Amino acid sequence: MFQVGTILHQAKSGRLIVKLSKEVRPGSFLFDDRKHRLGRVVELIGPVRAPYASVAVVSSRLGKPGDPAFMEN
Repeated sequence: MFQVGTILHQAKSGRLIVKLSKEVRPGSFLFDDRKHRLGRVVELIGPVRAPYASVAVVSSRLGKPGDPAFMEN
């Protein structure tokens, strides 16, 4: 697993907004530092040089703002 970004906040829609530091594709699953699944990337938003991911949450465990988000190899 490798870090792909950090959690910014939970949107009103219930999705997590993650500031990305690595490239991810829609449909990818993101995990927390304990290897629990946070959710699936639904769409990429923002500027190309500094993108954000909108993540549909699949677990009742939500990360806190500032927590890292990971993706499997």
